Amino acid sequence: MAEQQANSAGAPKGNARVVGWCMVSVVGMFAFGFAMVPLYDVFCEITGINGKTGGRYESTEVAEADVTRTVKVQFLASNGPGMTWKFRPVVRSVDVHPGEPTTVNFYAENPTSEPMVGQAVPSLAPSEGTLYFHKTECFCFNQQPLEAGESTEMPLIFIVDKDLPAHITKLTLSYTLYDQGKQVSAAQNSRKETTTNDNG
Repeated sequence: MAEQQANSAGAPKGNARVVGWCMVSVVGMFAFGFAMVPLYDVFCEITGINGKTGGRYESTEVAEADVTRTVKVQFLASNGPGMTWKFRPVVRSVDVHPGEPTTVNFYAENPTSEPMVGQAVPSLAPSEGTLYFHKTECFCFNQQPLEAGESTEMPLIFIVDKDLPAHITKLTLSYTLYDQGKQVSAAQNSRKETTTNDNG
């Protein structure tokens, strides 16, 4: 009888310990999930997997262009879900010599009656070429605000590396334009709901 009472008294402590470990595991999994997104982005940027292009390229070396070789660079533009802007490349493609800086422009127009903020996200195909495609200036580095009815041309300056593998003769650079205003509003609403729930 005394042994049964001891076991039943120890059961709540054991259950509490198991629940505690479960809660720690759940929190750990959420933290790991959030950490994976920036880690994945960094990994993709370094390796070129998934066609992600790197950030601003800076070099102190002045390299001469390889005029014996020509690479075609094509440009594509599309809008993300809910984005209503007109967005397109001014030229569809250019032929470049590896090592030479090249400037092209993309056109954006906000046809709505409200100011909006856009953010372009680049991707390159084939993905093998991402390690050899360098952007020295790009509208994708910053958010682009446009007033109602406003339009603009946004510059891109890039260099195709002379070390680009010989079998790659064409690169396709794609940009997807997202409505940052909606993302900011969604984040603000989420924070408000969390604050309300905490206070409630």
